[in-house]
Amino acid sequence: MLKWALVFFVISLVAALFGFGGIASGAAAIAKILFFVAVAIFLVLLVLGLLAVRAVK
Repeated sequence: MLKWALVFFVISLVAALFGFGGIASGAAAIAKILFFVAVAIFLVLLVLGLLAVRAVK
């Protein structure tokens, strides 16, 4: 998921470089959403992993 966020970020940078503001802002918004979803999934899995370690002990 972070790979796709990076892809959309690069697309937004290239679009902004060529003057396509609408496409650049759209791609940046998608990249931002994907980044925060990836962080949320990471945090959930981190907490679940820590709880699983405590349950095994």
